[in-house]
Amino acid sequence: MANKRPKPEEIVSKLRQVEVLMGQGMSRLDAIRQIGVVEQAYYRWRKQYGGMGVDQLKELKRLQRENDRLH
Repeated sequence: MANKRPKPEEIVSKLRQVEVLMGQGMSRLDAIRQIGVVEQAYYRWRKQYGGMGVDQLKELKRLQRENDRLH
């Protein structure tokens, strides 16, 4: 059975969960494992979505759709 890819909103939520767990004193690796992803995926997600809120993510997706439509 193939794993499903998380939606961008879920990724932002998981990144936030890692921040919260680290703020509670958990190590970064343990926090990443706690949310159920591998370390490589976490760093890739953080590079792409880091610091982004859900509202910003929705705006980004809207702009990408508009850009695709114009080209």
